[in-house]
Amino acid sequence: METQVKDRKIETVGAPAGIEGPGFFATSLDKVVGMARKNSLWPLPFATSCCGIEFMATMAAHYDLGRFGAERLSFSPRQADLLMVMGTIAKKMAPVLQQVYLQMAEPRWVLSMGACASSGGIFDTYSVLQGIDRIMPVDVYVPGCPPRPEQVLDGILKIQELVQNESIRRRQGPEYKMLLSKYGIE
Repeated sequence: METQVKDRKIETVGAPAGIEGPGFFATSLDKVVGMARKNSLWPLPFATSCCGIEFMATMAAHYDLGRFGAERLSFSPRQADLLMVMGTIAKKMAPVLQQVYLQMAEPRWVLSMGACASSGGIFDTYSVLQGIDRIMPVDVYVPGCPPRPEQVLDGILKIQELVQNESIRRRQGPEYKMLLSKYGIE
């Protein structure tokens, strides 16, 4: 849909798929809940290294993560639904990170940011966890060492896409419970 305003084209977004008429609009519950969740993520940053500095740049005015509905950072796992793991995770820290994950309410999503959180990075040693996917399921990986703020924004957009399209019943399904049981999570 396009309109002309003083020789400028303004594109407007059409209504989402559903049934509409004068004075009413109907859609499925999955779509409404997905849209609401997508635009109100509460991230919990778990930053241990230089990726945390890039995340701070992403939150700052130039990139402004708040325009995607994730402006309110939560430093309490019980009030967060997106765990953003950034930086090197030592094996001694793994149980703490898993406990933070378990304290989050369902539905919860995980974003692994940077080479260290995703694969151990350059630290192929006995003391560094070689990827957080060994202790918890990861939804989106953001590559880089450290990743640029644009990559972080792209990762947030991928999480939003996943959140919007996820069924509200997926978390009660046998596949999801089997996935959690692989990590020793009941």
